[in-house]
Order: sequence, then structure tokens, then C-alpha cells
Amino acid sequence: MTPTVTSGASTPPTATSGASTPPTVLAVIPARGGSKGVPAKNLAEVGGIPLVARAVRAALAAPEVTDVVVTTDDTAIAQAARTAAAHLGAADRLHCVERPAAIAGDTATSEAAVLHALDTYEAERARTVDVVLLVQCTSPFVSREDIDGVARAVAHEGADTAVTVAPFHGFVWRDGAAVEEGTYGVNHDKSVRPRRQDRPQDFLETGAAYAMDAAGFRTHRHRFFGHTALVPTDPARVLEIDDPHDLARARALAPLLDPAPLPSLADVDAVVLDFDGTQTDDRVMVDSDGRETVAVHRGDGLGIAALRKAGVPLLILSTEQNPVVAARARKLQVPVLHGIDRKDEALKQWCDEQDIAPDRVLYVGNDVNDLGCFALAGWPVAVGSAHDSVRAAARAVTTTPGGYGAIREIAAWLLGPTLTTDPTLTKTTTPAPTVPTK
Repeated sequence: MTPTVTSGASTPPTATSGASTPPTVLAVIPARGGSKGVPAKNLAEVGGIPLVARAVRAALAAPEVTDVVVTTDDTAIAQAARTAAAHLGAADRLHCVERPAAIAGDTATSEAAVLHALDTYEAERARTVDVVLLVQCTSPFVSREDIDGVARAVAHEGADTAVTVAPFHGFVWRDGAAVEEGTYGVNHDKSVRPRRQDRPQDFLETGAAYAMDAAGFRTHRHRFFGHTALVPTDPARVLEIDDPHDLARARALAPLLDPAPLPSLADVDAVVLDFDGTQTDDRVMVDSDGRETVAVHRGDGLGIAALRKAGVPLLILSTEQNPVVAARARKLQVPVLHGIDRKDEALKQWCDEQDIAPDRVLYVGNDVNDLGCFALAGWPVAVGSAHDSVRAAARAVTTTPGGYGAIREIAAWLLGPTLTTDPTLTKTTTPAPTVPTK
């Protein structure tokens, strides 16, 4: 059947017809230890991150993905994958499967590894997988949008299989000397040189991400069957690492293609903070009279004071009606809006009143009631303990959980580790937080 080109930025997913729950989408990342072209390739770092960890991070950040399996015969690779998931606060969604030697050699197919991982996951989790993905470590710039695109095509848009592709306009040649045909054009007549806009659109398979209907994959045992959707991606991100030269290119490109760096004071005109779960650990202590108390972190107070001293407009915005929110705001000398049902509307109104562009606002949140503000703010930031859906929507994620100094960490992004704009006092660098692809 003719493949269908599917946009990687289609409308938000809807539940499968007739289903009461979303489909189970399992992303499988094959990452064996042996590699002849690049020794220990899947642990090689690009942008300071091992290739297997880059794939894990992209897959876990994709909202369509339910769980991720790394199938490997190498304990170091498994540990790198677990560490990446733990940094995202998603250790429970990452599963490492020990790949049998019979399917771990140079001649083993990716399909065999995916089938084994699929069987193992379903047996261990007692859960039926609806869509299975193949995500390749060797494509260092695979994004969550790529992974979501192929998953959506199969889970929601009627495709049996899907693959990431890049628009391709080159003239392909082949040397047929071995069969006495000489050189000839594969996708063109070499006697005709049509303009690019006059040629049919070709697509290059990127090798980054594939999706298959799980039942069909078990039957056909191959990644392409039935109706195949093509999910276009940015050609600039297409790179497969097969040899040391590819790895060197990837490392050179990482500063250009990886997610944007952390915000500086030049990027932000205001900081707006959620309260529960962001400035607290989301727990509430209740005494016998029903009075509620929460725990806050002194480091956060120090960071907020430093931002205020630097002249950064601040606001605490919370749905919580408890007077403890207002009491904390008074202590911090920060304006507060609490007991707010529609935080996004309140944020928009506050920005209008302060004459601040929303795309210049850094908004810090932790749960689903912050997603509206995330869509409005230019710098949506999730604390390290935030809900998975919030982490996936964030532009940056702190390494620190809410209530344990996450706000101080953000203040250090903007002001430097010493919480001052004086560069002569900044002698160290802050730990780099997780920055998911947006």
C-alpha cells in the first residue's frame, strides 16, 4: 500500500475508538554492548550524555509513550538507562530486559530484540501492549516529537506501521558495473535534470523511530506491514552513528541541535511560582483541630530574596485557599494570588497589568493544574518531583524536587550559583538540570 505522509505536529491524541483507556504504547530501545565500528558505542557521549540515555530521555518525554524498555546484554548500558530515567523522575516507567546471547550478536536483527522485549514486558507486567516502538540509540538527535509522531500514527490515525523520514531532494546514482549496466540514475533519468520543485518529493528513512501495531508485528515479525505512515522530521537532525567519524560529527552538532540552554536573566522578565509541590514537598500536616501546616525550604527563601533584590518581578500563583500561602508570601515579600481556579487566566491578566509579555515569563509548577500556565509562559519549568505530564511539557526540569530547594536552583540559573549578578563572584557552575526536547 502507498505510505501516507503524517505531520509530526498533528492534533492532540484522542482515545482509540471504542476504548475506555488510552492505548498502551511501549517504546523498545535495543542497546547491545558489542560494536565493531565504535567500541562501547551506546555508552559514547554526545552533548555530555550517553547515547542510550539520550534515547531513554526522548522516549520518556513523549506523552504517547506508556513505558520504555531497554533491551541489552551489557550491565553498564542498563545502569546508564536507569540513571537517565531516575533523573527524569520516571524510574518506574523504565524497564531493562537482559537480551539473550542468541539475539545479541552482530547478525541479530532489531526485530528479534523488539519481539523478545515485547514478550518479556507483557509477561512481567501482565499487560497487553497495543503499539510497540523501535527507538534507535544510534540516532542521537531523535526527539520526543519524532517518537510521538510515529506512536500517534499507529495508535490514533489508522496506520499499521510508521517511520520517521526526512524530505530528500538528491539525485541518487548507482554503479551497475558488476552487472554490466554501468552507472545509472536510480530516482531520475540521467539525461534529464528537472528542477527541484518539478521533481516528485522523496523521503529518506532516518532510522530513528518506528511504530508498529503490536498484534500485526507479532504476525509479520517485521517493522513494515500493512499501511505505513511517513512522519517527517527535520533533515538537519538526521544522523546515524556507525563509525567514529559519525560520532565526531554528532558531537560537533550537539551544541546546535540539542535543546536550548537554561534561561539567564536576559531571557526572563518575571518569575511566577506555584506553591504546593513547588515550594513545598506537596505534603500537608493536619493537627487535631484541622489546622494545616506545610514545610518549606530556607534555600528557596534565599533564592527568592536574591531575585527580588535583582529587581525581577515575582508572583506566587496558587489554587490553594489555605491562608498559609498568603502567610508565606508575606514572609517572602512577594505578591500572591491564591484560591485561583483558572491559573492561566489569572497569569494572563497579571501579565497584562504588569505590561510583561507572557513569553518572557518563567513559570514554575509541578502538577496538571499548571499545564495551562505552561502553555502560556515562554519558560515553563517543572520541579524535579513534578508529574510526568508536567515534566514532558516543561522546557526545563530542575534536578531538585519541590520543597527541597528547587526555587533556589532556578534562581541560580538566572543569577549564577552565588545568587548575584556580579560575575566576579561566580566561580563555579550549577548542576545541569534535565532539559527535555520541546
